[in-house]
Amino acid sequence: MSRSVLDQLICEFDRALKISTGSLKTASRQSPAHTIQDKSLSEKDQSKSARLMRVNHTGEVCAQALYQGQALTARNSAVTGIMQRAAEEECDHLVWCETRLAELNTRTSFLNPLFYVGSTAMGAFVGALGDRTNLGFLAATEDGVVQHLSNHLTELPKDDHKSRAIVTLMREDESRHAHHAIESGGRAFPPLARSIMNGMSTLMTKTTYWF
Repeated sequence: MSRSVLDQLICEFDRALKISTGSLKTASRQSPAHTIQDKSLSEKDQSKSARLMRVNHTGEVCAQALYQGQALTARNSAVTGIMQRAAEEECDHLVWCETRLAELNTRTSFLNPLFYVGSTAMGAFVGALGDRTNLGFLAATEDGVVQHLSNHLTELPKDDHKSRAIVTLMREDESRHAHHAIESGGRAFPPLARSIMNGMSTLMTKTTYWF
């Protein structure tokens, strides 16, 4: 039985609420940290890891919202499928980050609902510009995330092996998504557009590190 528009809206609202509040509990893959023995961290290192993993969690919240917005306005069903499959895989990242934040005795960002709404709107706008631009935006976004995660691997405390394992696998997934988007016909984004995207990413990083 097909769902009504109202049913779909309710389902999407429920999903948005779970994603933005850190209560999406189901992952299709086990965390890469599940076999790693948790090591006692100093108070300073635990605080550092907690803040960095909170930033990573918010980045995944934004990714989910972007994918949702892009899928809503994509003109080609194949492109919609690419967005939805990437979003489903990255749900794992959300759950892994949420679990790690709990282990580090900290919370998700208070700003997640705001970033979710803004990212959904941005994704819908980009999706309306055409499928090649839509896929190109996905690739450019993922390239930025790969760089961001690489930076975090240098910043995370060396003894926080669990967080490092999670970030490493997340980076591999993001890189694969970027390559797939370009191979599927995505248009390479110009340097100016990438600079604007990097600026927005920096704003998210700076604020959620503390809040």
